[in-house]
Amino acid sequence: MTHLPEHRESLWWLSLPPLIWLLHFLLAYATVAIACAKGGELRAARWAIGAYTVVAVAGALATGWHGLKRHRLGWASVPHDFDTPEDRHRFIGFAQLLLSGLCLLGVLFVALPALFFETCR
Repeated sequence: MTHLPEHRESLWWLSLPPLIWLLHFLLAYATVAIACAKGGELRAARWAIGAYTVVAVAGALATGWHGLKRHRLGWASVPHDFDTPEDRHRFIGFAQLLLSGLCLLGVLFVALPALFFETCR
């Protein structure tokens, strides 16, 4: 049995990827709404969304890396469906890795319209 660093781990890691996605969406939406209310030119908003996207992608990759490290702990094979601390640890890591991938796709799809639209009209 491997000693698990569970005293330093938390289930909050599972909520980080959706939270990153949510914050990226809200910031992008608010930025475009303010830009459209001010006159319709989206040049500055597009740059801001690009910056938000870089930060969100970095966050998604960081949480995905953490989940991958947690998933690969030890020598067990997939699926992680036994009632052992090691399998629970690996399963939560795998779930975090999948949520990070979903977050990454969501962030990219939210940022995609900024590549195509130049004005609000």
